[in-house]
Amino acid sequence: MLTKQFSTISLTESAMQPSEKIRLLEFVSRLSQGLADAIGKNCEVVVHDLSSPEKSIIAIANSHITGRKVGDTLDALGFQLLKTPPPGDLLNYRTKAKDGKVLRSSTVFLRDENGEVFGALCINMDISELIKVQSWLQDTTQVENPVVEENFEHTVDEVLENFIRSAINSSGKDISELTREDKIAIVAHLEANGAFLIRYSVDRVADLLKMSKYSIYNYLDEIKKRQGVSELEGVRPSRSE
Repeated sequence: MLTKQFSTISLTESAMQPSEKIRLLEFVSRLSQGLADAIGKNCEVVVHDLSSPEKSIIAIANSHITGRKVGDTLDALGFQLLKTPPPGDLLNYRTKAKDGKVLRSSTVFLRDENGEVFGALCINMDISELIKVQSWLQDTTQVENPVVEENFEHTVDEVLENFIRSAINSSGKDISELTREDKIAIVAHLEANGAFLIRYSVDRVADLLKMSKYSIYNYLDEIKKRQGVSELEGVRPSRSE
């Protein structure tokens, strides 16, 4: 049978604890092993009896995480919390072990009927390796440039289909609602993206836009003329010159 990294001490009336506190501390001590087994070897679970802070640890599972043992003292943070107990539990905070392990910790306090703290259940999850993986994932998935859409089509027909659908969708209208200017804009979009480098693309575009291929050629001519005028406007000298 596999030996567990777990140890505990039984509490007696000589510890000067009321019987209810003793039973609760003993139950939580047993619970600590169950939690550690359920979560795994990277999770340390510790039970503290705060009536004896200098030897507060009464149970500890997976003690290799921090290297502590039964009978060890409350740590510095524990003494601070014992001096000024928080109103609730401390959940999901980050700590660091002596050997540099990064821990994700939570502390649940055991209180009596007056709200006085008499014990604590502490969970310390070693997340050091997860942080390394997180860093690797960030480095691997981070890109310098904006996301570029790429569909990895298998056939030329698929490429052309995506070109045309993208151009039509960019208009925000149904094909039946497209005006002449809308169609010119769609053809200009296709031309700019290289759609007309594909053979028979004019026939396919004309079919989807419900117009003749000769109209497509006319639109292409008009687009070239407009681009020529635009280029001329860019180099035309100003009147002040």
